[in-house]
Amino acid sequence: MGFIRVINDDAHFQAELANATSRLVIADFTATWCGPCQRIAPIFQQLSARYTKAVFLQIDVDKCQEIAASQGVSAMPTFIFYRNRSKIDHLQGADPASLENKIQQYYEDDDDEDSDSFSGHMDLSPFILKANCECLNEHDDHPFTHCLQAGGGFLQSDCDEQLILSIAFNQAVKIHSLRIKAPLDKGPKNIKIFINQPHTLDFDLANGYSSVQDLQLTPVDLEGNAVNLRFVKFQNVQNIQFFIKDNQSGGEVTQVDHFAIIGSPISTTNMGDFKRVAGKKGESH
Repeated sequence: MGFIRVINDDAHFQAELANATSRLVIADFTATWCGPCQRIAPIFQQLSARYTKAVFLQIDVDKCQEIAASQGVSAMPTFIFYRNRSKIDHLQGADPASLENKIQQYYEDDDDEDSDSFSGHMDLSPFILKANCECLNEHDDHPFTHCLQAGGGFLQSDCDEQLILSIAFNQAVKIHSLRIKAPLDKGPKNIKIFINQPHTLDFDLANGYSSVQDLQLTPVDLEGNAVNLRFVKFQNVQNIQFFIKDNQSGGEVTQVDHFAIIGSPISTTNMGDFKRVAGKKGESH
């Protein structure tokens, strides 16, 4: 199959995921009797030759029924994307444009010259529940969501320089470090970090509560360099809050261009993202 590795059994599948470490893995769950699967197969082959830093797997669901069941595959073709043995996205259907767009979305991280594997850790943005995130004192035109992806705009404070960023994950994670890009004058300076709070803290509570860790950032830290956290303190994080107290210049406006959390999921798969296999007990689809 050239650039595509054909999976024979679960041990082979797990070995490929482990050997890929932080590289992007795209698994094509296919079947010989599936017309759309056969039509997109040559496209998948071409993509494997184009995106050579990624690992492309082909899994016949009839020959590897246990793998298909464990990964929640219920329609063919299904493409599942992994990094660090964790499922980060999936796509159903034989749509070449959507497939390549998904690959480009996650493959760009591999080509980013500023990207680090951080000893097996990864950017946790695929695990962020954006609908459950909140930011206090964000500017209407420059909201929090703008800084959660590179090149997506920027976050800016509104009434004064302070911000509270509240981030929820779809599963428990370990957090190793932060990567922040911001203007050297308007970027954050002093930050208090809280984890696993039942609700978003207001500014008075954030100012008075004891934090898990306090950071004092320098201009060098705002260039996207790794800002290490006390890893032992962030071993089981469901949500995390950052109280940005001030900025580098002491001005009234704080700006964050990109805010990334680096770590790893505790479980290797978020099964809540998958559907049950048709015919199993309790099937509701």
